[in-house]
Amino acid sequence: MATQDFLVELGTEELPPKALKGLSDAFTQGITKGLEDAGVAFGAVEAFAAPRRLAVRIRDLADAQPDKSVEKRGPAVKAAFDDAGNPTRALTGFATSLGITPDQLDTLETDKGAWLVFRTVEKGKPTVELLPELINQSLSALPIPKRMRWGAHRTEFVRPVHWLIMLYGNNVIDTPIMNLKPGNKTRGHRFHCPKELIIPTPADYETVLKQEGFVLADFAERREQIRAGVNALAKNEAGGVAVIDEELLDEVTALNEWPVPLMGRFDERFLKVPAEALISSMKEHQKYFHVVDANDQMMPLFITVANLESKDPAQVVAGNEKVIRPRLSDAAFFFETDCKTKLEDRIDALKPIVFQEKLGSIYDKSVRVAALAKKIAEAIDSDPALAERAAMLAKTDLVTEMVLEFTELQGIMGSYYAADDGEHADVAKALNEQYMPRFAGDDLPTTLTGCAVAIADRIDSLVGLFGINQPPSGTRDPFALRRASLGVLRIIIERELPLDLQTLCEWAEENFTVLTEENTASTVVNYMLERFRAFYDEQGISAEVYLAVHARRPTCPLDFNRRVKAVEAFRQLPEALALAGANKRVSNILTKQGGDSIGETVDTALLQDEPEKVLAQKVDEQAEKVLPLFEQGDYATALTSLASLREPVDNFFDEVMVMADDEAVKNNRLALLNRLRNLFLRVADISLLPTAG
Repeated sequence: MATQDFLVELGTEELPPKALKGLSDAFTQGITKGLEDAGVAFGAVEAFAAPRRLAVRIRDLADAQPDKSVEKRGPAVKAAFDDAGNPTRALTGFATSLGITPDQLDTLETDKGAWLVFRTVEKGKPTVELLPELINQSLSALPIPKRMRWGAHRTEFVRPVHWLIMLYGNNVIDTPIMNLKPGNKTRGHRFHCPKELIIPTPADYETVLKQEGFVLADFAERREQIRAGVNALAKNEAGGVAVIDEELLDEVTALNEWPVPLMGRFDERFLKVPAEALISSMKEHQKYFHVVDANDQMMPLFITVANLESKDPAQVVAGNEKVIRPRLSDAAFFFETDCKTKLEDRIDALKPIVFQEKLGSIYDKSVRVAALAKKIAEAIDSDPALAERAAMLAKTDLVTEMVLEFTELQGIMGSYYAADDGEHADVAKALNEQYMPRFAGDDLPTTLTGCAVAIADRIDSLVGLFGINQPPSGTRDPFALRRASLGVLRIIIERELPLDLQTLCEWAEENFTVLTEENTASTVVNYMLERFRAFYDEQGISAEVYLAVHARRPTCPLDFNRRVKAVEAFRQLPEALALAGANKRVSNILTKQGGDSIGETVDTALLQDEPEKVLAQKVDEQAEKVLPLFEQGDYATALTSLASLREPVDNFFDEVMVMADDEAVKNNRLALLNRLRNLFLRVADISLLPTAG
């Protein structure tokens, strides 16, 4: 089958920079999926994205769908002809529906008799006929939250569209899309090349744009060119290091077609302001990269990326320096003004700020969190007074000028202001650490005071909102309770804190007087334990291992984690499958015979067969060995030891009839099995693990 390269480019007004990469990916995936669904073969797929264009090039695209064999079964031969051998209504109706005559049908022999069938070959459609609809569908499915109209047309898109290329080989596919007649002409850079450019073939696309149009169409190439240019500028002109935030780099890449990095300066007096505030001003408002020296200290420099090669770059730099000066002046003013009022004196300002209508103000929450943080600090051998103090000051920076202007600096600025107020170093750190981890994989609090406040703040929100029946539902989680739960689990596990979720939630529950739901603490604990599933899934630990531990409902996260790691290690042992199967069998037997009513006291005088005597002896030996290990939380060693029971367990089931006629013997054997099972249940319900066969 013949192939050609294919190119589609949609030319637009400047696309939203934060959405550009996502739009490009979705456009590309939509087209490739459409081709796959249509059965059209193709080679490499290349995406292009720039401020004024989305494009996709597909190499070696087949010129048509493959022909497809079609077989349609009609009536049985017995029902197709009457006694005289004439076609029945069933046969003529089937043939008529296909537009054929009965003599064009074949016979299909099956084990259930003979049937008439129609066999034909369905010709594949030409690819050029399929592409316009595939592109339309892909454009319609783009993740655009709000579409706009322009001119007199009813066409809707994220931005007005102005030109369209659809080239298959060197031929234009001329079916209109979005009221645009396709052609082979693109447009160059808005200032360097404000004219149309001819794209002879798809293979020439980025070369023409780069050499004639001053446009780097490849997003990845443009991004790496910006990265290299920014790094080189910082090193060669300032002897420093550019700090490149990947999200900012993507945004800057989406803003520029022909990027040219330029370095500017600002007044050194601004370095007295916390670096985070300066960076926020430069990054959020101006899309600048900052520069640090060899000691990681901020330098009075910034790097901007212009979207053109200026004849007088000094003018461009001067313009950017002029723009950033009032921004930094504002930040300096906010910082100096905020430092005049201590955080302690801002506590009352939290009273009018509502946390949640039924749960009161931010001040009310601070009082609750302070009480809870104090108890947590005591439980983890930290200073309760410091935790209580940090919690009362934790939200005060929300009413500072700096955080009102730069909300992303909450906690960070609180830490600076607390240090300026002369607060204890751990208190100052905790004001920032209360928000850690902010996202998956983020750093955790380094101080125990920070851990206490971070846990208390999250537990207070969980218990309060569940207690008034406002848990997360579906994708709706306005208070980020899922993230809060995972944050608590991570802090407790990774900082190895001896905390129990049930206790924490009960402590938190005592601080509320407005909760309406019963058993709130237990409900929250169940919710948090469910979050462990995703926690371990990310680590590649199977759901069966999580469920085996979850069945025992250990409410101490550190203990839960040790059990999971132990069961995961046990699952790798050669004995694991057989023992999991045996436990499942034991569980079924005990459940049918009364479950909890069965004891585990074994009368050695009632042991009759050698395999049950051996098993009873081995269980006794293992109990003596592993029970101290369970008490120490050394589950891994205990389970490895219990794996030695595989052979006596297998022999027992092979040679011993559990349900003996003698009631006393039967009950004694059930007690032995119960004792065996309870040893494993001290860790997890391993009957939930995959079993042999």
